[in-house]
Amino acid sequence: MDVKEWKSVAVRADKYKILKGLCKKKYRTPGAFVEKLIDDYIIFQSKKEAMSQKEYVNFLLQDK
Repeated sequence: MDVKEWKSVAVRADKYKILKGLCKKKYRTPGAFVEKLIDDYIIFQSKKEAMSQKEYVNFLLQDK
């Protein structure tokens, strides 16, 4: 697995069970579900901050 392309995250077991249930209901893998959550949140926050989605992503990716 290419470590520059894929990353792992730890999720509490009880939340993982809920995630699996949500994924089963929506026919998604956990990774795809997390990507959708991130994409939806970027849309939400960029509107809230009056920025384009691209601008908001660039803001998030700035080295601080």
